[in-house]
Amino acid sequence: MKSITIKSPQFINSQTGRELYENVQRHEKEKIEQIIFDLENTEKMDTLGCAWLLRIAEECKKREISFLWTGANKNVSEMLEVVSPAFEYREVEKKRIENFVIRFLYQTDKFLDEVKDFLNLCVDAIYWTILAPLSGKKFRWELFIEEIYEMGVRAVRIVCLMNFLLGLIIAMLSSAQVASFGLSIYVANLIMIGFARELAAIMTATVVSARTGAAIAAEISTMKVQEEIDALRGMGINVTQYLVAPKMLALLIVLPCLSILGLVFGLLGGSAWGILVLEFNPSVWFRQTVNSAYFEDLLQGMLKTFVFAVFIVLIGCHNGFRVSGGSRGVGLMTTRAVVMDVFMLIAVDIVFATIFYYLI
Repeated sequence: MKSITIKSPQFINSQTGRELYENVQRHEKEKIEQIIFDLENTEKMDTLGCAWLLRIAEECKKREISFLWTGANKNVSEMLEVVSPAFEYREVEKKRIENFVIRFLYQTDKFLDEVKDFLNLCVDAIYWTILAPLSGKKFRWELFIEEIYEMGVRAVRIVCLMNFLLGLIIAMLSSAQVASFGLSIYVANLIMIGFARELAAIMTATVVSARTGAAIAAEISTMKVQEEIDALRGMGINVTQYLVAPKMLALLIVLPCLSILGLVFGLLGGSAWGILVLEFNPSVWFRQTVNSAYFEDLLQGMLKTFVFAVFIVLIGCHNGFRVSGGSRGVGLMTTRAVVMDVFMLIAVDIVFATIFYYLI
């Protein structure tokens, strides 16, 4: 073991303590395992000198060097005893690198638990929304009417406005690209096909997920935090029947209706540009629009809305039931629900595109 011994001065104060520190620093590049301070000549030491020794001890710890002293008299030794725990070098515990397989299995287990909870919620929601009412079991029709108003009627204006502006923007951009070829009339075809297949359903579902999906997650999260969910279960009430089923049925009816409105207003947005800016005759523009409408495109767009509705409600409820903590947990789960909704919209759209364009 390579070690060095440093003779200390008669009085360790601020100045001499700094000199000792600089002396240790001069050995920085040397491979030293131990530093010994010979305090035989030291008669007294003040608090500032002791502070410099502490700094030297910290420097030794960083460099994994053992720090010792010898020959201290009674006065110096008593002062050093007070701060001696700081001088002790303990080998720095290396951060254990967790085994990748263990971490992977842990995260997989968490993911599978969440998937299991989500699938259980799906089964319960489908049963209490569709099968249970048909078998004569109680359904909260009053809440169903309230949800239709909240999810549907109050969302009409924003859905119509967003789709109108989107239709206008697409008409603006596409007309600028095809104008040099003299094909501006085909902007009407583009608007019709785009909104029928994709844009009306996607844009409407995005607005609804940001509005309704977040509201569902926040509502149920707040109930969970305030222990209202536990109270309902304690009274023997099925939470899925009481809270989820009315929301599910309401959005299954509302979202396709909103999507149809989004389609109409998206076409109106494109028509506004085509008629007012491109100066097409309205009858010519609308005839071109109607002629480019195909049942398969409309069916594809409408089918998506039912799937979107189911997932928006389930994701909002799922995150609401999994909340933990207080108000911060409610905010985190609300944000998580919106993010998951948007991801779900893209994933479902990819599945539909694959089915309609590659499998059928």
